[in-house]
Amino acid sequence: MIRGLYTGASGMNAQQVRLDAISNNLANVDTNGYKRDTAVHKAFAQLLLRRMDDDGVMSNPFGTSDLAPVIGKLGTGVENNEVFTQFEQGSLKETQSDFDFCVDGKGFMAIQTPQGERYTRNGAFTLGKEGFLETQDGMPVLGEKGPIKVKANNFQVDKDGNVWINQDFKDDPFRLVSREENTWDKPFKLDRLKIVDFDKERFLAKQGSSLYADTLESGPATVMEGSARPKMVQGFVETSNVNPVLEMVSMIDVNRAYEANQKSIQSEDAMLGKLINEVARV
Repeated sequence: MIRGLYTGASGMNAQQVRLDAISNNLANVDTNGYKRDTAVHKAFAQLLLRRMDDDGVMSNPFGTSDLAPVIGKLGTGVENNEVFTQFEQGSLKETQSDFDFCVDGKGFMAIQTPQGERYTRNGAFTLGKEGFLETQDGMPVLGEKGPIKVKANNFQVDKDGNVWINQDFKDDPFRLVSREENTWDKPFKLDRLKIVDFDKERFLAKQGSSLYADTLESGPATVMEGSARPKMVQGFVETSNVNPVLEMVSMIDVNRAYEANQKSIQSEDAMLGKLINEVARV
């Protein structure tokens, strides 16, 4: 009976972990490049129930038989196994901003942070005060040569991630020009966006602000080359891959499972109280 209390409590804890993951998904449904989390659970080892009053092995003309036969199985609860990130791509949303980029396919953009290199799918960037391409939190976006310094209306990014400026402004590549003045007759390659991938991306660690860090399980970041390199789309961002309808359905399922475990604990508690009271009378 006491075991039933622990089994119900473990079920409530497991549903709480699921609810936390679903709540976080719903809170980030409008976050560019966000990837939904999924909680995975596993059952504790089941116990085989045997009759206590029979034990040993009985011989008969047909061989031997167990005098303590199994009469059923008893579950002992559930535990949280992991909360992993699903990296399915979200849809593309047009912004018409030169500072917005989308990775169309696998891969991550590299970002320079005080804690080291981090990675993101959120391509909603801005132009920093010093002319560097930066995240919304002011961290530089990395090219293969380092941080990328550009000016408005004076750079373009092609599908391979190459950053181009006008050859006419090579001597002063960061000069602010108008769209009409920049005819792009003589493009000059300034750098290429650093796009990386991992052996096991599901083991990347979320760092907040749409950033990921590599781990021992994910393996180190490797620059993507050739046909494996994804297509870069300028003027678009990737939306989150969260389906709010499915998340709401999952939340209802979690609430019902939580209530079922709660009621089982209440029933076990009532039976335990009755047992104690009856024994006390005797």
